[in-house]
Order: sequence, then structure tokens, then C-alpha cells
Amino acid sequence: MGVLEAAVNKNMGKVKNNRSSDRVMEMVMYVFAVMFLVILIYPLYFIIIASFSDPSAVANGQVWLFPKGFTLDGYQELLRHENIWIGYRNTILYTAVGTAIGLIVNISAAYALSRKDLVGRKFLSLFFIFTMFFSGGLIPTFLTVRDFHLYDTFLVMVLPFSVIVYDIIVARTFFQSSIPGDLWEAAQIDGCGNLRYFVQVVLPLSKAIIAVLGLWIAVGYWNSYFNALIYLKNPNLYPLQLILRNILITNQMQSGMGTGEAAQIALRLANLMRYSVIIVATVPILCLYPFVQKYFNQGVMIGAVKE
Repeated sequence: MGVLEAAVNKNMGKVKNNRSSDRVMEMVMYVFAVMFLVILIYPLYFIIIASFSDPSAVANGQVWLFPKGFTLDGYQELLRHENIWIGYRNTILYTAVGTAIGLIVNISAAYALSRKDLVGRKFLSLFFIFTMFFSGGLIPTFLTVRDFHLYDTFLVMVLPFSVIVYDIIVARTFFQSSIPGDLWEAAQIDGCGNLRYFVQVVLPLSKAIIAVLGLWIAVGYWNSYFNALIYLKNPNLYPLQLILRNILITNQMQSGMGTGEAAQIALRLANLMRYSVIIVATVPILCLYPFVQKYFNQGVMIGAVKE
């Protein structure tokens, strides 16, 4: 009994030591997680407080945790431009319509490429992947858009660039790894066709990938300005990002052309508006993240699964 009791006490001691080491490791991980979180969040927080601070205080490094010289001049000057609201309207429409078209196109193509009975499946996959590395270039693309009478129209922002090969590959991997082939066989026995199976069986089981791709596509449309810069000439069709870009450029030019006190005021507003523009442009799209947060990690890992 003495030997047994000694062995039990020894094992209990090892368990306690293991628990202690686990707690220490857990605390270390929490500390690193908090530090990493601060590193990620502080730049955004700094932009927020800088947008409400005196630009001279920001330039002199006096703004750290709280605004200095609280002011709303940057937002007032920015919202004074009426085309801001036109840009918001256009960007919301481009994002909503473009995301819907992008999901329909990319999810459908990904499902088709995931089916092993698709004729020419490997060739089509290589055809899509080829476009990721080689494109026609800006001038041929511009000529194509013009010949299809899409130049300077609403559709040019949502239709020609709706196919995203990376999203197709990620969604295809999801369908291959997460949708069992037995479901298709069971659906066939019940007399279910391809379209009905895709709509009633595959899509309800693919909420995670749909949410993640929808977020990626929406962020891409919300931040897009280059396509508008190339393919739009009507200011009433400009998205928010292009309008904000033009406002910043105009204010920088005005501050550089003037002299004396007027130039200093213009320069102050231009510096202050840099931060206000970032807030106005990013806060609305950031509101989407909480709704798809539970799907985001799963969707990011999907692309890492080997076929």
C-alpha cells in the first residue's frame, strides 16, 4: 500500500505541474493575443481620434489616446460637398448589385467545376486559372468594354469584372470537401435534377462560403475606384472612393496654390480631411463584418484544403 500510495502521489504531482505549466502557457498566449489585438486596432483608433483633433497637434505627435483640440471641421468640410451623397448612393448600388451578380456567377461556376462528371472539367479549370496570370491588358479591355457599349454606364461597374477566379477556386474546394457525393445520388433516386439539387440542397449547405465570398466581393466593390477612373466620365456615376479621391486632390491643390493665412487654413483642412475621408469611406463596410464573423475563419481555411 505504501508503494501504491507513493506512486499515486507522484502522479498527482505530475498532473499539478502539468496544470501549472498549462496555465502559464495560457497566460502567455493571452498576453500575446492582447498585444496583437492592440497592434491591429490602434491604427484605426488613431485615425478616429485624429479626425477630431487639431491637425497641428497630430503633426507634432501630441495625439496618442485622446483627441487634442477637438474639432469637426474636417467632417463639415467633407460633407459640404453634395456629390458625397451621390457617391454613397452609387457605391451602395454598385456593391449590392455587383455582389449579387458576383455570387451568382462565381458560385455557379465553382459548383460546375466541382462536379467530376463535367465534360472537359480539367481544361475549363486550367482555362480559368490561366486568366489569373495572363490578361489582355488595359487597352484591349477598354476597347472591348467600349465595343459592347458598356462605357460610361452603370453596368460597366458590375458586369465585366464579376468573374473572380480566386473565389471560384475557393468555392470549388469547399464543394469538393464539404458536400458529400452521396447526397447527389440520393437526390437522383428521388428524381431531383441538377438545377433543383443545386438550389435546394447545395446552396443551403453552403451558407459559410456564400457569406465569406459575399463579404470579399462587397469589400472589393466598395473600395473600387480604378475601374470608375477608366470607364466612367459622367460624375453622376462616380463611386464614393473616386469622389473622395477628387476632393482630396482638389484641396491639396488649393492649399498649395494660395499664400498667407488663406493657404494655411486650406492646408489645415486638407490635412484634417485625410483622416475624415478614411472614416467616411470605411465605417459603413466595417459594419458588415459582425454579421459574417462566425463564417469568416472557416471560409479563410477553405482555400488551404488540398484538392
